[in-house]
Amino acid sequence: MTASAEAAQTASTALPEKPQCSETPNVAATENATEPQFSTFSSIEKKLYVYIASCAAFASPVSSSIYYPALNIIALDLHTTLANINITITTYMVFQGLAPTIVGGISDRYGRRPAYLICFTVFIGANIGLALQTNYVALLVLRCLQSCGSSGTVALSNGVVSDIATRAERGKYIGYAALGSSLGPALGPIIGGLLAHFLGWRSIFWFLVIYAAFMLTVFVIFIPETCRNIVGNGSVPAQRWNMSLVTYFRLRKQRKNGVPAAQETVQNKRRPGILSSLPILFEKESFLLLFYAGILYAGFYIIMAGLPAQLASVYNYNSIQIGLCYLPIGCGAIVARTTVGRVIDWNFRRHCRKLGIQIVKGKQQNIENFPIERARLEIGLPLVYLGCAAFLPYGWVMSLQNPPLAAVIVLLFLNAYVLSGSFQALNVLVVDCHPSSSAAASAALNLTRCLLGAGGVAAVIPLLDRIGSGWTGTMVTLIWIVASAMWWAPMIWGPQWRQEKKIKEDAKRVKKESGRDVEQAVTTEYGAAQVNETDSEVTERIDDENLSWNGEKD
Repeated sequence: MTASAEAAQTASTALPEKPQCSETPNVAATENATEPQFSTFSSIEKKLYVYIASCAAFASPVSSSIYYPALNIIALDLHTTLANINITITTYMVFQGLAPTIVGGISDRYGRRPAYLICFTVFIGANIGLALQTNYVALLVLRCLQSCGSSGTVALSNGVVSDIATRAERGKYIGYAALGSSLGPALGPIIGGLLAHFLGWRSIFWFLVIYAAFMLTVFVIFIPETCRNIVGNGSVPAQRWNMSLVTYFRLRKQRKNGVPAAQETVQNKRRPGILSSLPILFEKESFLLLFYAGILYAGFYIIMAGLPAQLASVYNYNSIQIGLCYLPIGCGAIVARTTVGRVIDWNFRRHCRKLGIQIVKGKQQNIENFPIERARLEIGLPLVYLGCAAFLPYGWVMSLQNPPLAAVIVLLFLNAYVLSGSFQALNVLVVDCHPSSSAAASAALNLTRCLLGAGGVAAVIPLLDRIGSGWTGTMVTLIWIVASAMWWAPMIWGPQWRQEKKIKEDAKRVKKESGRDVEQAVTTEYGAAQVNETDSEVTERIDDENLSWNGEKD
């Protein structure tokens, strides 16, 4: 048998066998005892970088919520209707979903720092234009550009957590990273109400310019590259153009101390594509998880976008008072970020003990035969049902002629707490299931969240006018309960779906490797000259061989 035939036979029989799941695995949490640390960053450094990423993620929600108290003022100043101003919220959310699909891919392929620098540069330019514009069309277009600049920062913060935190501690770090995006809904309306009341609505956008310029400076000078596709566990130097001043001195210290660059920790030798978040949307498990998250966000945004008009009509509140009423929403989200993450990590450790899996600090945990979906959604799903129990009475309280303000504030806090907690569990799960493209996976979540949320914003005023607040709350609650089956399915069949996906990826990889083996075998038998022929040379040689064969036949 020739070498080429042997290689071809090897290619056809080299598909991997389906791995068997052990009923009581006693595997360690790490692949082996000698593998390098998951991250070379110290605990203080990891917390610092995650907190800074959290401050950067503040840009996306604050740009949206800082705008709410000034809606009526802007409509009067630009001589347009409140319905038209609400369209700028809808288009903002559409681009808030679309832009991160590109930003997440860029960060997974080229690094977190370049993506952050692009985002804040665009954000600064858009806010300068918004502060200077004088008509509704310019407001609409520049709000879309503002959304493109700010929206990627939330996905990037989740990407930073995936880079430096193991699965056993990821719930806590995701909570830290989400603090900024939780502070946005709390502080944004207050800041926007104060600025609009005392300095005019244009000062809102000048405030955002100052904030973004400060964050841009921080990333240029201080923040190192963390993307594992580029720097591995932090010991591999990034490209020279992608180094901050702090990174330069840190790597210099590592070389001085003889710390080797752990090249094997670079997670993906073949980096993800810029649009790598789009295929994630069409995975069986991801589609169910992300689509239901979008449904939850649509209901949550019905509260957020409908609140200013309801408060103005019921209580005759001004922009400052409206802004203050958003404070319970932010407080509920902040409390959820600081408490739910620890419960998520506790449940992960509980499942590890149950399966006999050892957790080693600083080492990554293998989830190939681990029910990661159950470990995360056992926390997320109960919070969803508590959210249903809080959303329904909120709708009927707001439908009263004189709703008690204390009840409204308490229900706003409860809704924000339970829904933020469920979103946090989902964020951790999405990052767990896509370790090499975590930012792209977060961007896919952001896409479904914002597109369905935009639908909620567009529908809120017509729904409130047609069926009222009470029946709107009832309808949303029923949709949440029925659609929650989308999260039950991954919790039951998720491990099986992940295994099927891994088998397909392994088969594709082996096929490519076998193709290279065939090429190498052909090169050995026939020589490199024929293998490297151009198309025209191949065609000419085949014609000559056919003529020769026909002559022999005659």
